[in-house]
Amino acid sequence: MIFAMCAAQVCGMLGVFAFPALLPHFRELWSLSNSQAGWINGIYFVGYTLAVLFLTSLTDRMDARKICMACCLIGFLANLGFAMAVNGFWLALLFRAFAGLGLAGTFIPGLKALIDRLPSSFHPRAVSFYTASFGLGLSLSFYVTGLIFEGFGWRIAFGGAAVGSLVALVLFFFMLTPRPVDKDQAKASLKEILDFRPAWRDAQTRSYILAYMCHMWEMFAARSWMVAFLAFSLGLHEVAKNHPAPTTVMAVAGIFGTIASILGGELAVRFGRRRAVRGIMAISCLTALSMGFAAHLPYLAVAGLCIFYTVFFQGDSAAIHSGVINAAKPERRGSAMALQSLGGFAAASVGTVVAGVALDLSGGGLTAWSWGITFGIMGLAALAGNLLLRGSKPPGT
Repeated sequence: MIFAMCAAQVCGMLGVFAFPALLPHFRELWSLSNSQAGWINGIYFVGYTLAVLFLTSLTDRMDARKICMACCLIGFLANLGFAMAVNGFWLALLFRAFAGLGLAGTFIPGLKALIDRLPSSFHPRAVSFYTASFGLGLSLSFYVTGLIFEGFGWRIAFGGAAVGSLVALVLFFFMLTPRPVDKDQAKASLKEILDFRPAWRDAQTRSYILAYMCHMWEMFAARSWMVAFLAFSLGLHEVAKNHPAPTTVMAVAGIFGTIASILGGELAVRFGRRRAVRGIMAISCLTALSMGFAAHLPYLAVAGLCIFYTVFFQGDSAAIHSGVINAAKPERRGSAMALQSLGGFAAASVGTVVAGVALDLSGGGLTAWSWGITFGIMGLAALAGNLLLRGSKPPGT
């Protein structure tokens, strides 16, 4: 079941970074400014944010399986619509927003569907593998999109993402048996479902939610712009024709990030969750502060630095997810996960836009200084997450 859920998540995520993977092409094709490109990147997470609070909270009232299947269908239609109808900025915004809504009903509700069907002893590693597969899905989104684009063009690439959502739908249908919900929970009113105050008042839950927001700001801003950064660095050098393409570098980086997330979860179990997350965020911050200024290094060195950075901005993902799940009371777990996802993807949507604006204001991404400022802002998000986790805490958190 864990393997099937991870596979469903990866297939359903093929469209997440389809636009950032082809960002240089779309900027030229539609004459987009960096700010407009940032909005198209960010609107995906705006759509996610607008839907995730309700959809994830609803998993406390109904079987998350139904929500996952319905939102796979939305993801299919959004990616197919992008492939068939989009011809510029405004339609791109519309369909990317709906695609984000589709992810809102599959990622965290999918995790809830999984842990609802497993004994509690399986939860820590199930969470580690599931959240790590999120990073794998991001990587394959870059790689598969770039691969299909080179052979068939961007419309077929988005069509491939639509097919991925259909495969996820089939996996959810056959691998998750229907599960009844407690009668008292099923009768809960909409007001009760959307009452997040009990979950937010818990200091441990709240601290991990805030750390997750910082994590998501940094991770999605970095992933949204690193292909463009690698393309900029590539343009500064004369390199061999067989150099790895930026999308390939990001795919490899994501594989390393996936492994790092699993290892980060294991480190959290062994050394304490809070300590592990803070250490990973500290290294991520220092790396981000040097990223942009390293653009003039040899291209392969820049690619290696991007992979190294990915290991650390993704390495704390599983540990933070486990922190929220373990801190929340079982009957409020859906609410806590909804708050976590809302805050995280709201921060992701803002982070991608802020990065685009920072590029425009600092010279349009045409100099290493401009990229240095942009990645520096991402590093400050990691620093903020580190500081928010400081203070007294119970053992093992």
